[in-house]
Amino acid sequence: MAEGKTRPTPASVEAFIDAAEPAQRRDDARVVDAMLRRVSGETPRMWGPSIVGYGRYHYRYDSGREGDMCRLGFSPRKAQLVLYLMNGFAGEAELMAKLGKHSTGVSCLYIKKLADVDLAVLEELARRSFAYMAEKYPA
Repeated sequence: MAEGKTRPTPASVEAFIDAAEPAQRRDDARVVDAMLRRVSGETPRMWGPSIVGYGRYHYRYDSGREGDMCRLGFSPRKAQLVLYLMNGFAGEAELMAKLGKHSTGVSCLYIKKLADVDLAVLEELARRSFAYMAEKYPA
């Protein structure tokens, strides 16, 4: 069985954030980093070349595939900020409706700039996602 490609690396989170472009994405990344540190209580590390991750969990699918991944994460991509949050927790739809301008994919939340969203709602989404992950995948 092939291992997942996204693994923790020794790369510097700070250097990665400092290199983010454009400047607004870099500033937004610093705000998100501080928020996810608060929410998770974890020191971030790089997962692969482009994900800043907080915490860790082990998953195993019915197919037999298994691996490790961060419990929360984000990536300051050039076009938008991507937050990796687990979906399916209580109150998720209500919070998403209050968040502001965003789009979603499977466990991905896309935000063009933090000024477009309510930061208190974003932090609550991250908090509930992290708690849901802890419940679903206990350490």
